[in-house]
Order: sequence, then C-alpha cells, then structure tokens
Amino acid sequence: MAAWNSVYLEVTYQVLGWIAFFSWSFSFYPQVILNFKRKSVVGLNFDFLVLNFTKHSSYLIYNAALFFSSEIQRQYREKYGYDELIPVAANDVAFSIHAVLLTVFTLSQVLIYERGIQKVSKSCILISSAAWSAALVCLIVAWPKHSWLWLISVFNSIQVIMTAIKYIPQVFMNFKRKSTVGWSIGNILLDLIGGLLNFGQMSVQSIDQKTGINFYGNIGKTLLSLEVVIFDVLFILQHYVFYSAGKREEAPQTISEAQEMPKKYAWRIKISQNIICWKKIATSGKKVATSGRISKLKNCAICKNGKMHPLGKGLDVFYGGLFRSYNYSSS
Repeated sequence: MAAWNSVYLEVTYQVLGWIAFFSWSFSFYPQVILNFKRKSVVGLNFDFLVLNFTKHSSYLIYNAALFFSSEIQRQYREKYGYDELIPVAANDVAFSIHAVLLTVFTLSQVLIYERGIQKVSKSCILISSAAWSAALVCLIVAWPKHSWLWLISVFNSIQVIMTAIKYIPQVFMNFKRKSTVGWSIGNILLDLIGGLLNFGQMSVQSIDQKTGINFYGNIGKTLLSLEVVIFDVLFILQHYVFYSAGKREEAPQTISEAQEMPKKYAWRIKISQNIICWKKIATSGKKVATSGRISKLKNCAICKNGKMHPLGKGLDVFYGGLFRSYNYSSS
C-alpha cells in the first residue's frame, strides 16, 4: 500500500494543498462582490462563465471519482504502480465542489443584474454541447468493460481543454474594449497564487516518492496549473500594463475635456434615438465641461446604475457592440 516516506513532506503537502484551496476558492468572490456592488455584469464575459461551469463540473467528476472510488483507485495503481499515491487530495475535491457552486451563483447574477446587450455566443453553446456529448459517448463506451479510470481521464481532459478555451473570450473582450473595467483583477491574483501552490504541492509529493509519476498520472492537474499561470500573467499585463487606469484616463473619448479630474461631481445621463447626452449636475474642484454628446450609436445600452455618477462609481456604456468606461466617473 502506498504511503508517505516523510511526515514533514506529508504535512507540507497538506498545508500547500489547503492554502491553494482557499486561494482558488476565494478567487471567485471578488467578481461576485464586484457584480453585487455595481448591480451589473457588464464587462464580464458570459461565455467565460458557461465554459467555466463545464470545466469545473468535469473536474469535480474526475476528482470525486478518483478520491472516493476504491475500484478506480485499484485501476490507477494497476496502471501506474501499487506503491504510488493517489494524485488527488481532499482539498482538490473540496475546491471542485465550491467552484461549481460559485460558478452557478455567478451565472444567477447574470440573470438578475444589468447585462447590457451581451448574450452567450453560439460558439460557446456549441463547444459546451460538444464536450458533454463526447462525455456521454465515452460513458457508453466505458460501461461494458467498466473502464472507469479511462472514463474519468476523459473528464480530466475536458476540463483541461475548457480551461484553455474559457479564458480566450475574456482576453479578447478586454483587448477589444481596451479596458478591464468590470473584470475583477482580485480573482486573477488569487488564481495565480493557487496555480503556483498546486505546482508546489505536486512537487512535494514527487520529492517524497522519488518519482514524477504523479505529474502525468494526474496530467489534468499539471496542465491546469500551467494554464492558470500563463493566462493569469496575461490578465495581469492587460490590467496593469496594456490597459491600466492611467492609460484609460488618457483615452480621447472622455466625458470631460478638462485636464484635471474634479474631486466630487455627478452627471445626468440620457439616451434617446441612439444618442448619449450628459450634463453636469454637481461638481467641486477645477472647471469641467458641463455637457456633451456622442451620436451615431448602434445597439446602445447603459447600466441601470448609470443615472447618477459620483466619483468612483463608473459610467458603463455600450455602443457599436463595444464597451466603454468613461473615466472621469469611473475607477
């Protein structure tokens, strides 16, 4: 029977795993809280959420099956060696359960909060449907011979593919908007910490067992951590370098042409016949433009919380299918 050779490494493995659990689990909350504060999901890509649900559901099936099923554990040891530890820990199962629940909750926010003109794309629906259809076919194939390890490996592969795909819509959306407003950077920072800690946890097990089998025995977890690190670094670059707050303030399409932002102010916004008009209704500090308009808009929408905009609340506007955040009233 597989066992740890070092008590210290076993404790380190558990500590790293549970820190990774809390980091990855808490990474869901900044976006949920941001949606709640803004009463809006504008800036959050819906395709990301749908693909994320498919990803975490698949990962939950893999983790729970390998962790709880003695039959699947037997098949694993027959394939990789009877002295090998199971590459799924309790924190992996706990995280998967939590991730599915929080993803469902975030999807529910899409239904109740302002969402502009965005919808789930046909390509997203097609990809998700294809993933679940493939899983069903594999279940039918695996059932007669009880090839359960192979079956859950399929679900593990699905979560790896979904992880790679799910980030792409949000990356492209940020690029298209030249902004990360509405997309919480807090969840990315926590996500990155979780990914690095997962690498550390697997490395500790590998050192103790003097083998790297766990890295390819649970190739899904290995690739997941790698994907998380790569995409999180990209999101961090988008938020702090490519589309940082300073660069957004220098954009040409701002409500005020003043050189200095007022300390306190509010705007009244009106949309009529594809024209956005605004008028300053309160201000203190240096002089600012009192009114203006943007015309020739298509598919125009504005957040419900866009009627009055004190400092830091944000003005979220869609036009021409693109999201803009007007930075004299957004943070």
